[in-house]
Amino acid sequence: MEFAVDIPIEAPVIEKAESLIEALSYIQRFNEKIVVVKLGGSFMDSDEEFRKVLTDVVFMQAVGMRPIVVHGGGKAITEAMKKAGLQAQFVMGRRYTDERTLAIAEHVLCNEINRFIVDTINILGGKAMPLHSLTSTALFAEKMYLTTDDSEGSERKIDIGNVGQVTWVNSPLLKALAEADFIPVIAPIARDSAGSKLNVNADTAAGFVAAACKADKMVLVSDTHGIRARKDDANSLMRSVTKSQIQDLIARKEIGEGMLPKVESCIIALDGGVKKAHIIDGRFPHSLLLEIYSDNGVGTEILLG
Repeated sequence: MEFAVDIPIEAPVIEKAESLIEALSYIQRFNEKIVVVKLGGSFMDSDEEFRKVLTDVVFMQAVGMRPIVVHGGGKAITEAMKKAGLQAQFVMGRRYTDERTLAIAEHVLCNEINRFIVDTINILGGKAMPLHSLTSTALFAEKMYLTTDDSEGSERKIDIGNVGQVTWVNSPLLKALAEADFIPVIAPIARDSAGSKLNVNADTAAGFVAAACKADKMVLVSDTHGIRARKDDANSLMRSVTKSQIQDLIARKEIGEGMLPKVESCIIALDGGVKKAHIIDGRFPHSLLLEIYSDNGVGTEILLG
């Protein structure tokens, strides 16, 4: 005997079910796996867009992932400096950080951005743990100098203030928090061996965090769709690229200053044992979930090769 089934179900409802089934294999694959998510870019200027990205992070944890968040805040720091009557100075693309600049950066990163992320994650049902120079520090660094050649061809060091290069990440602390179902939220203010504070590049910090924790993935959520084969051609987005291809793009100057710290971060992570890195646009709704839990993704994946 045959039974006729005539249940009026709209197509969008079926599509939602199909999306969930598509996500199932990824949810199973990444269960209890650490994923480092670096947040930075213009989407952070909008509380609404920022909350959408953080909702994705909470979803990741709810379905079994162990996300670790690293965030930046360069634009907010520049705005705070303007209000304080200070002009941001850059040396070879790096922000010069004197004591006043460091104090402003610490306040913005730790007391404003980090607190917003932690509070929002907790409101959304997650459990976030703030990690920065005013709580427990996860990043340790040494003072960084830039180098250039003088007129005689000799190498010369350039002092850029209280800026550091990450030397050690407290991965045991991060792993313990993740295993206890906390989401560590790291602001890029590190300490050196003497306990002094240093401002570190958030992209670079994320790469070191991912490498130290042996993360399965690292995702850089920014305001760019990903890596382009031709930097001025929006239609040349590369869905998948290898380390060697990136090095070729850098040599041909198709990867410019804005993208360079991001790809360098990805290479740090991949060289440290991370399986795959991603660069995605946080302004695209739920780009983080789509990149991780769907077959097609929305940005660029970077592989070691």
